[in-house]
Amino acid sequence: MKNIQTEIGEIISVSGNTITVQLSDSIKSNMPVIDGIVYKIGQIGSFLKVPLGYANLYGIVTQTGASAIPEKLKELVEQDYSKLDNRQFLNMALIGEQVGRKFERGVSQSPTTGDKVHLVTIKDLDIVYGGYDANNSITVGNISISESLNAKIDLNKLVSRHCAILGSTGSGKSNAVGVLLDAIAKKEFKSSRILVIDPHGEYDSVLKGRSNVYKIRANEVEGEKELQIPFWALPFNELMSIFSGTLSDQNRDYFKTKIEETKINAAFENGIDIETELITADTPIPFSLKQLWFDLDDFERQTYIERAKPETITAKKVTGNPETMISNEYQPASAGGGSPFLNNYAKGILGFLDSVRLKLKDSTYNFLFHPNEYEPNLIGMIKKDLSNLLFDWLGSEKPITILDLSGIPSEIMTSISGTLLKIIYDALFWGQNLNIGGKEQPLLIVLEEAHNYLKAGEKSISSRAVQGIAKEGRKYGVGLVLVTQRPSELDETVLSQCGTIIALRMNNAKDRGHIRSAIQDELQTMVDLLPSLRTGEGIISGEGVKIPSRVQFYKLPNAPKGSDPKVSEKWIEEKKIDINDYNKLLSLWRNQKLKED
Repeated sequence: MKNIQTEIGEIISVSGNTITVQLSDSIKSNMPVIDGIVYKIGQIGSFLKVPLGYANLYGIVTQTGASAIPEKLKELVEQDYSKLDNRQFLNMALIGEQVGRKFERGVSQSPTTGDKVHLVTIKDLDIVYGGYDANNSITVGNISISESLNAKIDLNKLVSRHCAILGSTGSGKSNAVGVLLDAIAKKEFKSSRILVIDPHGEYDSVLKGRSNVYKIRANEVEGEKELQIPFWALPFNELMSIFSGTLSDQNRDYFKTKIEETKINAAFENGIDIETELITADTPIPFSLKQLWFDLDDFERQTYIERAKPETITAKKVTGNPETMISNEYQPASAGGGSPFLNNYAKGILGFLDSVRLKLKDSTYNFLFHPNEYEPNLIGMIKKDLSNLLFDWLGSEKPITILDLSGIPSEIMTSISGTLLKIIYDALFWGQNLNIGGKEQPLLIVLEEAHNYLKAGEKSISSRAVQGIAKEGRKYGVGLVLVTQRPSELDETVLSQCGTIIALRMNNAKDRGHIRSAIQDELQTMVDLLPSLRTGEGIISGEGVKIPSRVQFYKLPNAPKGSDPKVSEKWIEEKKIDINDYNKLLSLWRNQKLKED
């Protein structure tokens, strides 16, 4: 009797994974009541089951109504419209199979025409959404069709197979990321490690107590730590891109050679165990950029008593200082062509060297060029090496490290974020056989606002680094979570590598098209639901879940900073403002600071 209650129709067509169902004429309503619970037949994204002996096949509704009518039947209908009298159709895609109390994704058998199709009840859903290993899953919200069911995600597959969290501004994307990270942190794994690259400083307050926050101009009272990225860890091309001056190819090679020579000397001074032949301008070895600038600048300015004879260098008018970035000055060359003579061997790079000096003196770049104990002295010696930096970021007892990049100048955001990823990935690649390598202690990297530094078609270091992690990272224990509001701007290769897709409300048709191409063919019609999702609601599909699910994410008590300000509340407040407030604003602006010292 119970089976008759839930029966809604029969299969009339099977095409691969797509099943066409003709609803029974005996259905009294599209919203039957079974055991006191109202069910809605044919809702897109809802589930149906096909009993086959000891097994139940489960499918997800992808089309209903006229669009679900089989093509062959449409041909008959064109000849005789009466053949459609009182007939209703829907299409569903098979997604899993239940044997006993166990549900698994994928099907081992296929139904045939005439097989009966049934509603999926709450008890069925308990089996479908249950069965997750408590140690290997996290709970992120409730299943939208039944708030009594928890939405769980398989943690192993979420991390190892990569994930993308996609949604328009205001869709609840930052909250979903926060819920995901908080759920992992609450598991209290002894050796978990998550690294969040956060361009806007949204997560500082969300994960308080469970994370270390590194940012420029850190507030030590709040427990924040100063973000330091030593310039000498940057590859040569990225270091050069920071400076505004231009170099010819010949002078670029000259500069590269000088950096290599300086790194070789600094490796000896620091007692670094490395073969000289392995040192290149890209090798992360400390060197003094101040001393290199001073030496190159000095050579350009020299004048000689006798033409083309460096040993006859003229006396200095001003003695410079590499520490304070003051140039040596020599007797000026004679305007009439006599002694003193110009240095004919000079490379003509004073303009570029001036741009280097300006950047070294710019306080907004202190995190890079003056990173405290990571800054080399004039002979290249350092107090702390990259191992200390990696230990701080990846070796903490707290499970989450947030690298807040909000204070980094926008023009070098791509280079810095890419360099961070390359440093971390290279470290785990070369350390893969150690107990701190990715295989023994996997790392999850979360890239917030990924479209800002991972644009399609770009060959930047950030794009190359993320592509490398997406393609090879799982072999070395590095997982990736891409978070973006513009999936259409992401590199398609990277998006296609994400095994789990969490799609929140998405209004832009172009962006929905990219999401559609990233999920399995039979479920692509579910993407059309995205504009109608509520704030904080998303569709999770892929390897992290047993079955594609529409989920209402939990709401975090500490909302991310990215949350929209409540305009009416802010405008209704009475504020006493005078010219001094704007004087402070101007002072902060001119001094490139976000708050007063």
